[in-house]
Amino acid sequence: MKLKIAALIATWITIASTFAFAQTGIKISGKITGSDSRSMDGATVYLLRSADSVLVKTALADAGGVYQLAGIKKGDYRLSVTMMGYQKYKGDVIKVDEHDIAIPAIMLQQSGTTLKEVTISSQKPLVEHLIDRTVVNPDALISNAGSTAINVLEKSPGVVVDQNGAISLQGKNNVKIFIDGKPTYLSGTDLENYLRSLPSSSIDQIELMTNPPAKYDAAGNGGVINIRTKRGKAKGFNGGVNLSYSQGHYAKTNNSFNFNYRDNKFNMFGNLGFSTSNNYNDLDINRHFVDDNNQPVSNFLQNSFIRRKSQSYTTKIGLDYYASDKTTLGIVFTGLSNPGTERVLNSSKFMDASNVLDSTIIAHNAQDRKFKNGGINLNYRHEYDKKGRELTVDADYLNYTSGNAQTFNNFSYLPNGTLADNDMLTGSLPANIHIYSAKADYTQPLNNGIKLSVGGKTSYTKTDNVADYFYTTNNVTAPDYDKTNHFIYKETINAGYINATKDFKRISLQAGLRFENTISDGNQLGNVQKPDSTFKRNYNGLFPTFYIQYKLDSAGKQTLGLTYGRRIDRPYYQDLNPFISPLDKFTYYTGNPFLKPSYTNSIDLTHTYKNIITTLEYSKTRNDVDETIEIIDGIYYSRPGNLGTTTVKAASVYATFDFYKWLNFNVFTNVVNIHTVSDFYTGILNTKGTYFSVRPTFQFKFNNGWVWQLDGSYQSKVTSAQFIAGQRGKVNTGVSKKLSGSTTLKLVVNDIFHSMVNSGIINNLANTRADYHNVSDTRTAVLSLSYRFGKAISDQRKHNANGAESEQSRVKN
Repeated sequence: MKLKIAALIATWITIASTFAFAQTGIKISGKITGSDSRSMDGATVYLLRSADSVLVKTALADAGGVYQLAGIKKGDYRLSVTMMGYQKYKGDVIKVDEHDIAIPAIMLQQSGTTLKEVTISSQKPLVEHLIDRTVVNPDALISNAGSTAINVLEKSPGVVVDQNGAISLQGKNNVKIFIDGKPTYLSGTDLENYLRSLPSSSIDQIELMTNPPAKYDAAGNGGVINIRTKRGKAKGFNGGVNLSYSQGHYAKTNNSFNFNYRDNKFNMFGNLGFSTSNNYNDLDINRHFVDDNNQPVSNFLQNSFIRRKSQSYTTKIGLDYYASDKTTLGIVFTGLSNPGTERVLNSSKFMDASNVLDSTIIAHNAQDRKFKNGGINLNYRHEYDKKGRELTVDADYLNYTSGNAQTFNNFSYLPNGTLADNDMLTGSLPANIHIYSAKADYTQPLNNGIKLSVGGKTSYTKTDNVADYFYTTNNVTAPDYDKTNHFIYKETINAGYINATKDFKRISLQAGLRFENTISDGNQLGNVQKPDSTFKRNYNGLFPTFYIQYKLDSAGKQTLGLTYGRRIDRPYYQDLNPFISPLDKFTYYTGNPFLKPSYTNSIDLTHTYKNIITTLEYSKTRNDVDETIEIIDGIYYSRPGNLGTTTVKAASVYATFDFYKWLNFNVFTNVVNIHTVSDFYTGILNTKGTYFSVRPTFQFKFNNGWVWQLDGSYQSKVTSAQFIAGQRGKVNTGVSKKLSGSTTLKLVVNDIFHSMVNSGIINNLANTRADYHNVSDTRTAVLSLSYRFGKAISDQRKHNANGAESEQSRVKN
């Protein structure tokens, strides 16, 4: 470590000296070799004043062992050379007059003790807290092995993934998901499928930002979750392979390969993934209809056994070109292909008030889905100096193509089992989304220690969604114009921001202000029965952010932090589409063209003492967009709606303890209160509820590279708007064995007791009580093997940002 620090200091001194002396003065040059005549690449050469051994200049030997010291004044000097694994060299006096000097080759002798193999490893903590975000390191948790991004998120502090794949952070919905600083442009089922296709082995870190800084788009009332994928940091060719096999009720696999190749001015990197998904859901939905006096009228009991299969292919390929030490050009290609099938056996029973069977409907529903995404990012980075003055520019284009062929085949039976009716609904739902964006960010350190950042961004999005439905009954097929539609939506967002940071002795400050202008245009083209409809909007917003962190002691072991921010949540593109899309014969999704953007103000107070992080949070959202359920003639209609105000209060504690060298324990627990008040179709909606969750993890380290982990989670019932989600929890265990410095084998059992069951109640329904119970394939055994090759260095250029930072998270199909 000391040698690395010395090398960094030497490099800095060399650069500074070069600027000071330019090309003037006398040069001293030579070559460093080993006793085996091998060139000493990276050897550090020190030029010392002979009289008092004061350091004058340093240099690093290049790949050929050659070094050069320029700008030397007349005088007497000595050379000193160091290299790991070799004895330190001290030379004789060198007299410098008016001429350049060529020193004879210096041969270093190996140290008396030869290190055959040195493995330096340090395990990152599971959670790290920074001034504006919380960082999760997934590799610190064994049970993440062989899993997917959505499984990793479920185990992250404050993150909840519900039965529909919707993600909330500290009790707040509308969280925006980014991959490497880039929005996924997905939501709903497509986002869930994408996260299930992203192997956990390809994830480096997860950044949780309840209040992101001004550099990020202001979209996302629930905050931003940024998933950073792994990228090689070594010269030459290096990378890793991760293979896993999972066996639950059904078998599935999850595999990835990442690589990095760097040579001189070029660096190529990539991440390839292949996975198969094979799952089921056993879903019961019960609807009990009552009259105005709350007396039973009838009952509708529905069971759906859903089988989903899919294959996912993910690709990320990038190339960096180092035009100079200060200028880098890059290009990144991303791709995703996620074909899948869904088969549903649906049994629905209609009962009278006395629970006597009235009729039964058996439905065989099928969906064949395809989803493809391709994107290209061009980026430019220029460092003006070593003080941090920097310019980055990004341009992005992304295209999403999807298609969904649906068949709903329904058979109605009388109580005696006689077939009464048969009808079939078929649908074709192609969609195409084009996203263009460009942004620039400039950072300027000022003389007073303030670091100033400014930037601007513009984006343009066009979505084109078609739904063609046909209804067949008595062998006659005709268009279903009530569901058939064609919706086109265009949106332009222009933004600019300024952000400043300043560190004092004990206080760190960060403040920012972002301005965004939104211009949107929606056009529902209609059909022979439905008229055309359009809407246009143009609105502006200012979004301030502020952070302060104070060290309560000089060592910084105890800190206190306060953050504030204002954010916006724009409706998903498809949520503005007013037409109806069936989920089954009795459940329909419909959009809402009258949705307004929602705004959230939030404030957090965080205290850190050694390994214990305590946070208090408060947020209030106006016009919060959430799912609403309405029942009309016994049919469920799910549509997004603006709720009046939602207030969230939360307290959380994260702590980690190393009781012994062989035992580590960490725990996250939080208490969240959610209060929603809104006008509703059944009257005033006023719900309030408090829930708590806890996630403990024990990790035992044994000799010979064995590690055993036991972890779990529990969440009490959650009240949010119309819904009360039931309590749920699970216990996981896993063991890992380090077979070598580069190979690790892991065996994990998730949800040992198969207790991760989603259930709940739906309230505020007109003359109806409803509940649900959903069991899925959560109990699994996973065997995974990871192998890495190549050595790490510290000079790898990183570029994670790009211009498309919020639009992608609003795609919903």
